[in-house]
Amino acid sequence: MKITEIRLRQLTGTMKFEGDFWEERLIRPIDVYPEHKVDPPPWFGQDGTGNYKVSAIYVEIKTDEGVTGIGGPVSDDVAYIIDRQLKTILIGENPLAIERIWDKMYRYLVHGRKGPSMLAISAIDCTLWDLKGKHYNAPVYELLGGPIRTEFPAYASMLGYSLDDEKVFERAGQVAGQGYTATKWFPRYGPADGKAGIEKNVQLAHTLREAIGPDVDFMLDAWMSWDAPYTETIANRIVHLSPRWIEEPVMPDLIDVYAEVRARSVVPISGGEHEYTRWGLKELMDAGAVDVLQPDVYWCGGISETMKIIAIASTYNLPVIPHGHSVPAVAHVNAAVPHLASPLQEYLVKWNEIHQFFWKNPVKPVNGMISVPTGPGMGMELDPDKIESERDIVWEI
Repeated sequence: MKITEIRLRQLTGTMKFEGDFWEERLIRPIDVYPEHKVDPPPWFGQDGTGNYKVSAIYVEIKTDEGVTGIGGPVSDDVAYIIDRQLKTILIGENPLAIERIWDKMYRYLVHGRKGPSMLAISAIDCTLWDLKGKHYNAPVYELLGGPIRTEFPAYASMLGYSLDDEKVFERAGQVAGQGYTATKWFPRYGPADGKAGIEKNVQLAHTLREAIGPDVDFMLDAWMSWDAPYTETIANRIVHLSPRWIEEPVMPDLIDVYAEVRARSVVPISGGEHEYTRWGLKELMDAGAVDVLQPDVYWCGGISETMKIIAIASTYNLPVIPHGHSVPAVAHVNAAVPHLASPLQEYLVKWNEIHQFFWKNPVKPVNGMISVPTGPGMGMELDPDKIESERDIVWEI
């Protein structure tokens, strides 16, 4: 079998939603500049009819035997790399030889070992796993050695929700009532906001604990926008509330600072969402930088690389809880690894309404649990009823 075509399918559709979908955004490293601190959420808005226009690019790999794999969605810059750089070395390859293809892509894009180039490699890898599962008429988790389990607990990740105290209390309580055993929220304040910002972040933690009670975990995601002293201060102020972790307190290249933060913090530290490949994540492990590793399957190198990261992490006795923006791919990985290796799955509540919009059967938690799709490949297919328009994206030389 050989790869004959790689399509980049841009789909558009309309998502019905009353009110403001994105109520708030997270703090960002660039917010140290005052002109960016006031930026609104950078995601899409209403289309003028009260609804939201959704656009997404999917990768489709076709073969000479009629077997097709699909993956994504991916961003414009990732699609460009696939079309202009990776396509030339993929056509004619055996799509079942995933390790060979991964190594060729990695060597070909040696200047892009991190960032959009690695995201492109990740998307191709995940698409090939979907294709391989369809070829063998088996779900991906079986090809990975599973199932060890077919359902696992999810935590509700509340990106985009208002940080108004009353709304936090209401929504966090709803999350606990829906059966989630944990929830993660995104503080809006950092070192530049002084004591007032510290108090607001601490108040967020207090509100969460009051809303969810003693038996549900909560986490705070600083999204690379704090520093070591600030994280230590927040940790000391909220440790009595038993947060499960503080996530990504500093910029990802500051691995020694990560290790310092972890050594000084009385609250566990997580990170790795913005790190790439087994080599990058191993640097965090070697430095003793985190208590929980969080690579993203669609960013760190794909399913193939995530399985390697989990294997290496097991030798450090570290859990891997992947970043959750690609729920189906993470579900297949989780179904193939022991519970202690990956005890939890992130579910970005708002983000997945968009990210899984075009899937016929999106993967959503029920009573706080995610069940792995059981169909061939990823077990996912596009829903033609949601596609209002479509075009193939090709960049001309």
